[in-house]
Amino acid sequence: MRIRATVAAVGGALALSALVVPAAQADASAATADDYRAAVAKVRQAAAAGDARTARVDQPYPLNATFSNFKIGKAIKVGISGTYSTTVSYTLTHDADVDVTAPDFLTGPYLYRGDATLFGIEPATCTGTTATTATCTGKIDVLPAEGDLLNSDAGTWKGAALAIDYNGQDPEGFDFDITQVGYADQGGLGTTLVQRRSQLTVNATPEPVKKGATITVTGKLTRADWENTKYVGIPSGQTVKLQFRKASSSTYTDVKSITTTSGGALKTYVKAGVDGYYRFSYAGITSTVASVAAGDYVDVQ
Repeated sequence: MRIRATVAAVGGALALSALVVPAAQADASAATADDYRAAVAKVRQAAAAGDARTARVDQPYPLNATFSNFKIGKAIKVGISGTYSTTVSYTLTHDADVDVTAPDFLTGPYLYRGDATLFGIEPATCTGTTATTATCTGKIDVLPAEGDLLNSDAGTWKGAALAIDYNGQDPEGFDFDITQVGYADQGGLGTTLVQRRSQLTVNATPEPVKKGATITVTGKLTRADWENTKYVGIPSGQTVKLQFRKASSSTYTDVKSITTTSGGALKTYVKAGVDGYYRFSYAGITSTVASVAAGDYVDVQ
């Protein structure tokens, strides 16, 4: 579920007006995975509709809660199907009268880049460490086949976290009072990369080959196309190393560097010396994950 809004919601009460609407969110223990992400989507839809801080009379009150010690992995390496997750931990500091273990208290980490956001499928879980602090752990989950990402989203994302305290309010109840609901949202907590996975192929011919003859090594470098859920050739100009491993060795050594041509195509030539394996190795870039092809064996006669 891709979540975008034309108004940024980081750092204010703007987002909560929609987050508190789904009934299932009144009890975190009963919330399903879809409930949580759907609530997040409604947050952004509400943000896009206008500024709740000035256009609405009824607003949640600012929850006295802050987030720190935000820890996340260096990168989320995303292919074209399935779920790609990274675990996030952070410290939640709050007023003494806030019960972070209550079933109607929700918190979770998320990532943002421009007006795009990535949340977890489920809220984070917290363990109180003192009367006013808790250690929380949650996940960021990316589902490329569900439209979570555009190809242009590859790169650096910023980390954030939010908390919502329903204080016993039932969003489905007739007397639901949003002004009794507390909300906190804080951005700029850290960064991580969201990258497109890549794949490499290699084919060394002829096989077998006479010693001293020319071996042609071809291959292709592709990467995940999140918008069309398939792997496509990477643009020309990407540097890839040709590597060789003797049949009697377990170590690959660099032979030469070449660059991709149209559609990620690779082609180069070497002289046959001894039996061994040829492969291509790609170091990756900010937007694209590194990859290595499986070695292709050549019998030299």
